[in-house]
Amino acid sequence: MDQLTIKKIGVLTSGGDAPGMNAAIRAVVRAAFYYNLEAFGIYRGYEGMINNDIRKLDSRSIAHVLERGGTFLKSARSEEFKTPEGRKKAYENLKSHGIDALVVIGGDGSLTGAHLFFKEYGIPAVGLPGTIDNDLFGTDLTIGFDTACNTAIQAIDKIRDTATSHDRLFFIEVMGRDAGFIAINAGIGSAAAAILIPEKKMPVEKLIERLKTREKAKKESNIVIVAEGGKSGGAAEIAEKVKKILPTYDIKVTILGHLQRGGAPSAFDRTLASKLGVSAVEGLLHGKYDVMVGVINNKVVFTPIKRAIVDDKKVDEEELRIAGILST
Repeated sequence: MDQLTIKKIGVLTSGGDAPGMNAAIRAVVRAAFYYNLEAFGIYRGYEGMINNDIRKLDSRSIAHVLERGGTFLKSARSEEFKTPEGRKKAYENLKSHGIDALVVIGGDGSLTGAHLFFKEYGIPAVGLPGTIDNDLFGTDLTIGFDTACNTAIQAIDKIRDTATSHDRLFFIEVMGRDAGFIAINAGIGSAAAAILIPEKKMPVEKLIERLKTREKAKKESNIVIVAEGGKSGGAAEIAEKVKKILPTYDIKVTILGHLQRGGAPSAFDRTLASKLGVSAVEGLLHGKYDVMVGVINNKVVFTPIKRAIVDDKKVDEEELRIAGILST
């Protein structure tokens, strides 16, 4: 596709919110102003695009948002956008505002929407990886992942106080959908006895063996981190299996849930989001369409959206090895 003249950029957040999304929006808007472009906020994601909830943004719109969690543009799921009729309505609304290009901040579902929209209507789009799950191919880290890990570790540290005081075994379930990135990082950072992730199945027998080894070593507390959607089951299911084999253990289950999605973004997430936001606008101006911007080995890279959402992102085997050593 030939490079287009871009004068107006629309920015939206879609899917689950992630700390740092506001920083990304701010960077997109500031970069647009720097290059003498107009910026429009599309509220409530693709649903807002269909409902024409589109507003021009100015400097006041993005004042004091850098440090805020969530997304001031709001987010929503849109079933209607999955239909040809819904996308046609969204396209007509964009054209009524003269919007030439899009920056879409979100996970694989959000980027899928941008890819489909580009194929059907040729609207240039650059995606930003905004998800705490860190499960998008084409970037080492996603916006919100670092903050989510910090939040999880802080919560686990507090739980450990109770676990130590009462000689309890805690199973703590963290988010990540079908990916174990948060679990691995939170597990290493909180000295977990074991980490159970979707990518690697740990038999209950092996977990029991590890817990008994730690008991012989007179460990004061045991924390087992479980990624939601794991092959071994959720935290409650695994805890029930262990209880049947170790009935004398005082076992508790804590599901951190959406706690991990909120809160002020870390310094790392603010910096990452800002870097990617500026790069997205510059990418559009240089004719990079239907791509996701990410960072690999500390360098900004552009990956076709189709690859970003289809290709599997592997967990770091070295981190798993280190976690195994540290848990003994």
